[in-house]
Amino acid sequence: MLAVFGREVAPCPEGLQQPGEAGGGAAGLADAFREARPGAVSVCLGGGSAMAYSSHDQSPLLPRLFGVVDDMYCLFQGAIENFAVLKQQYALSKVATEVNLVIEAYRTLRDRGPYPADHVVRDISGKFAFVLYDRSTSSVFMAVDADSSVPFYWGVDSKGHLVVSDDAETVRKACGKSFAPFPKGFFFTTSGGLQSYEHPLNEVKPVPRVDSKGEVCGTTYTINEQAKKDIASIPRAGSASDWSSQY
Repeated sequence: MLAVFGREVAPCPEGLQQPGEAGGGAAGLADAFREARPGAVSVCLGGGSAMAYSSHDQSPLLPRLFGVVDDMYCLFQGAIENFAVLKQQYALSKVATEVNLVIEAYRTLRDRGPYPADHVVRDISGKFAFVLYDRSTSSVFMAVDADSSVPFYWGVDSKGHLVVSDDAETVRKACGKSFAPFPKGFFFTTSGGLQSYEHPLNEVKPVPRVDSKGEVCGTTYTINEQAKKDIASIPRAGSASDWSSQY
């Protein structure tokens, strides 16, 4: 799977973009992805953003899915262990898939969810990685499980496009040294940037990633145990506040 977003949709997190070799860039990346994989599809989302999907050569234990509901586009890979429970919680039909679950969870957050996004992601048990694009609000929502069980990489090209994929080489070629694995136990949104759903009250700290040659190559992220967020600015679960600005 592949997703490319312009800087207005997905602002680059601090430290991910590195000086030096920039790679080939994200232009035409979705088309190249589709042409290189049998049966692949790509969708142009406008403004330099695109998504592409292929079931070719996928793991039977970590299948890929792609779905669109009400202008919300979602790529999902993996398996949710408590899917039956969550499907009932979100009142989904018997034929619903993991993609439908992620879309409905996002819709709940966007329209007036009862608790913050970190609760929603933390409630999902299993091995997963997903990326969702809401065309109606030009917003992105993506996450991986706490063990990073599904390969998921991201990077930034020379023009500030954020590139995410389960294929490391695709991201590396587009982003050069501004490439790294997506941090496990984290989620990223347009409005809130990169956050830890395991430690939502801690600030996020970028850590330079060093390759085998001793050169900085992208950035990994961890929580800053010494820095806490302003709790007063975080709404309480169950309040009547509109959570659309918190996801």
